[in-house]
Amino acid sequence: MPPRQKPRETSPRPPIAVTAVLDAVGALAGDTVHDHLYLYDTNKDGGSTGFGTEQLRTKVRAGDRVVWNVLALECEAFVGIADIVVDKDVIEPERQTYPGTDVAYWIGTVKKDDIGQVPYQIKFLVGTRTIPITTTLSPTLVG
Repeated sequence: MPPRQKPRETSPRPPIAVTAVLDAVGALAGDTVHDHLYLYDTNKDGGSTGFGTEQLRTKVRAGDRVVWNVLALECEAFVGIADIVVDKDVIEPERQTYPGTDVAYWIGTVKKDDIGQVPYQIKFLVGTRTIPITTTLSPTLVG
């Protein structure tokens, strides 16, 4: 009799990280993130497209966790995410901070499959400006 195989343990899928790289100086000078924002995610093999553009199309399915974060192109500039405006029936991103820090990120879980195309907006905090600068071209979650 052959040895019995152990059942395979399935681990949860790793989160899909969406990283916004923002040229803070350009965004402040132009009062817009248009042409100053570069979006990337970690799901290229899963079907995401539009890397390095403002119109990233992140391929998702029900149960996927999506994590948004932002990096400043200039290391001395402050950038942050103030809000993510998206259809709450699809995903409800919440602001979190890494333990013991004030470094923030946003995370949410995709609620259903077959979402089609769900555009969203990111509101960025830039420099000492008190009013967020919102994306004008929409990145999209794609089911």
